[in-house]
Amino acid sequence: MILTVTPNPSLDRTYEVPALERGEVLRATGERMDPGGKGVNVSRAVAAAGHRTLAIAPLGGAPGALVAELLAGQGIDVAPVPIGGHTRSNIAVAEPDGTLTKINAPGPNLTPGESEALLAAVGTHAAGADWVACCGSLPRGLAPTWYADLVTRAHGHGSRTALDTSGPSLLVALRGRPDVVKPNVRELAEAVGRPLATVGDAVKAAEELRAAGAGAVLASLGADGQLLVSASGVWYGNASVASVRSDVGAGDASLAGFLAAGGEGPAALAAAVAHGAAAVQLPGSQMPTPAHLNPAAVTVTTDVPLDRALTE
Repeated sequence: MILTVTPNPSLDRTYEVPALERGEVLRATGERMDPGGKGVNVSRAVAAAGHRTLAIAPLGGAPGALVAELLAGQGIDVAPVPIGGHTRSNIAVAEPDGTLTKINAPGPNLTPGESEALLAAVGTHAAGADWVACCGSLPRGLAPTWYADLVTRAHGHGSRTALDTSGPSLLVALRGRPDVVKPNVRELAEAVGRPLATVGDAVKAAEELRAAGAGAVLASLGADGQLLVSASGVWYGNASVASVRSDVGAGDASLAGFLAAGGEGPAALAAAVAHGAAAVQLPGSQMPTPAHLNPAAVTVTTDVPLDRALTE
């Protein structure tokens, strides 16, 4: 059972266009509407893989009701926390070459009571969860310490925690010793306060996050693969991808694959890479099913290419 917490969910609309031209009237060649937010996407990917999940999210207004409806339509259990504000709506414009332009709304301003209600919902449901995945940006009204409080509460109920966020909320939450953190290369560089030029630089940065409190670091390096750095060792994974259609939610799909495969070791990293590679070949923020996965295209090794230059 994987419980997800998304403090700032969204209603995501993706439009595919031949080219993005400023000031012009564009005609979309395809469109999708999906429930969004990093934790929501993790639940969607977990459910698509055939595993149990429960999505906790603050939902308000017509967009929030539609997010809950879309999730239920995908067979995902939802524990909504009612809020007075409206759930945000995000827009993504995808071009044929894989270029994606995103407009993310700021989201509602949660009150102290709504903040506490969200934490209380985690306490209500965490006891039956193997993992609590805490994902995404914090909306207005939640302090940077909010994720640290959530990690502590989840551990108090015996659940392991996976954290996918960035900035001050990531650094503060490390004090709660989350079992796994999942930064991308930009977030990893921000966390250690310096640019990362090679895979070796990323390994060193991940080790610093472990020293600061993370049990393990699952780092997404984009087209350059993924790293898993834990007490058991360091592994590097990569997969061949024919073409990139949309990278929206690819990192969330990777985290879902990792947790569904046990959340530790090279087999879980291989699952993460397979899910991420499948996700980028799908439109919008569509999550991959087992039929989309190609495990044969995945390579996982302890022979980490430390000198490989990062392209992102």
